[in-house]
Amino acid sequence: MTSDHILEAHELVKRFGDFTAVNAVSFEIERGESFGFLGPNGAGKTSTMRMISAVSQPTSGALSIFGLDPSTHGPEIRGRLGVVPQEDTLELELSVRLNLEMYGRYFDLPRRLLRERTAELLEFAQLSERADDKVDNLSGGMKRRLTIARALINKPELLILDEPTTGLDPQARHLLWERLYRLKREGVTLIITTHYMDEAEQLCDRLVVMDHGDIVAEGAPRDLISRHSTREVVELRFGTDSHEELHYRLAPFAQRVEVLPDRVLLYVDEGDETLQALHAAGVTPTSALVRRSSLEDVFLHLTGRTLVD
Repeated sequence: MTSDHILEAHELVKRFGDFTAVNAVSFEIERGESFGFLGPNGAGKTSTMRMISAVSQPTSGALSIFGLDPSTHGPEIRGRLGVVPQEDTLELELSVRLNLEMYGRYFDLPRRLLRERTAELLEFAQLSERADDKVDNLSGGMKRRLTIARALINKPELLILDEPTTGLDPQARHLLWERLYRLKREGVTLIITTHYMDEAEQLCDRLVVMDHGDIVAEGAPRDLISRHSTREVVELRFGTDSHEELHYRLAPFAQRVEVLPDRVLLYVDEGDETLQALHAAGVTPTSALVRRSSLEDVFLHLTGRTLVD
């Protein structure tokens, strides 16, 4: 393992009986970067995250975290990790402060240090004024910030976040993004799974797209968009219950056509020119929108479905 890599996986496999959840994937994560995993349900993300959290052993392949083998140094690795699960597992009847202090005791932190870390993390999560409130009385965004703060009690070198902003309103999501940016500036390495394409574009320096246990693409968000999509996308809506019959009529106007239940996407380099050509050919959608290609377009192209399938 090189000094720049905090984690290396080579030909990593995870099987459950005859089912292969992760199929010989390889990747490296550099110290201080924010690395993302995207993929539909069942793609193998959760199994991969459990292996790199040192709580599930690979069936085969090699995995190194902090230069250590999880199969022989699991407790040591876990002591240097922070894990934010998809579901908050807070003690609802206890105060915000006690949730942090109780979790810190798992790491045998001295009481004085634990009090100092708790005060720092309450400030970090913007929960200082709610420190003595029951967790049950907090909003969803506050609980999520507390869950992240709790995962930082041991000052982890590597923070693993599973769907960190699922179910939050836009304001709460952006506040969490700001907190994660701050951690990255402080040198914490982040590994993130998310169902939000804009979140992946905002937070991840690099990411992999997984499908059926395989890594089907890897790179920086903008590089993936440039590599797997066109410069622009034309979104068309028609007054019809089905858009399937429009595919062949629209195909000559685009490099690729994606038919969704409520609209048709045309992948082109010049959206305005495409719209002019459509109107000249007598194609009259009820609405049309020209936009830049996004990571969601890459995802549709690589997996053929949306994340919620």
